[in-house]
Parts: sequence; C-alpha cells; structure tokens
Amino acid sequence: MESLRTAFSSGNNNDEEEGLLGSMENYCNLSWENRLYAFGGCFVIGIFISIFGTIEVWFGKYTAFAILYTLGTIVALAGSCFLRGPISQVKKMFDKDRLVATIVLFAAMILTIVAGAVIKSAILAIICCIVQFLAFTWYTLSYIPYARNAVKSCFSGVTGLECPC
Repeated sequence: MESLRTAFSSGNNNDEEEGLLGSMENYCNLSWENRLYAFGGCFVIGIFISIFGTIEVWFGKYTAFAILYTLGTIVALAGSCFLRGPISQVKKMFDKDRLVATIVLFAAMILTIVAGAVIKSAILAIICCIVQFLAFTWYTLSYIPYARNAVKSCFSGVTGLECPC
C-alpha cells in the first residue's frame, strides 16, 4: 500500500497552487485507503456507464450511446484525481509523455458526442468511440512503468511492423 502511495503522490510541496482547486487538495482529509476505494469506485462506475452506453447501440440510440460512453470515460478518468489530487492530475495529463494521448482522448470524446448527437452517424460514432477507447488505454498505460514499451514490442512481434506510437 505504501508503494502505491509513493507512486501516486504528487511530490509537490510548493505553495504555488492557489485558488479553489489548490485549496480543495489541502482540505481533502481522505485516508489513502479511502482514496483507493474512491478511485476504484469511479473507475468501475465509469466502465459500467460505458457498457450501458454500448448497449444503446443495439437499440439504435446513437445519441445515448455517444453521451453515455463519453460520460463513462470521464468518470473513470476523474477517479484518478483521488490518487494524485485534481491539480497534480491535470499537470500530469499534459506532461510530454502523455500530451498526445491526452489530446487524442479529449478530441475523441468531443468527436464521439458530435458524431452521435449532432451528426447522428452510427458508424462515425462507433469509430470515434474506438479511438476514444484506444486513447484512454494508451493514456492509462503511461502510468505503468514500461507498459507502453511492452505493448509496442507485442505489436511489432505480432505484425512485423514498427509501432508508429
């Protein structure tokens, strides 16, 4: 448990984080165990919301699909704020190692909603959803040491191609 706390601690003792969100981090009195439960709860709830959204595809409700799937991704992503704190999490999202995955993830979330709710194109919403899933997976792998390298090696081994990532 202590190694998880060390891995996810923000490591930021500066007083530069002012404002509402900076104050929220200081006033959050959740124990590390409760933070892990909150993270896990948000992640599981986010996955279930996304699954319920995916079920809507079978009923032809593409607007509900796009909104629910994207909402599930947001809830799962928001759960990580319990581990690091909201300010630290946002800063880590835009690190050079995660910048491309973050931008692709946010673009895919927006495009999924636009494709499903505005354009009402089923195939385009599904394609955007797949991109959203892959971007979220790639973003999540960035927090696991050497996970991206392992995925790249597997991709190269299976396909014989160099991974463009």
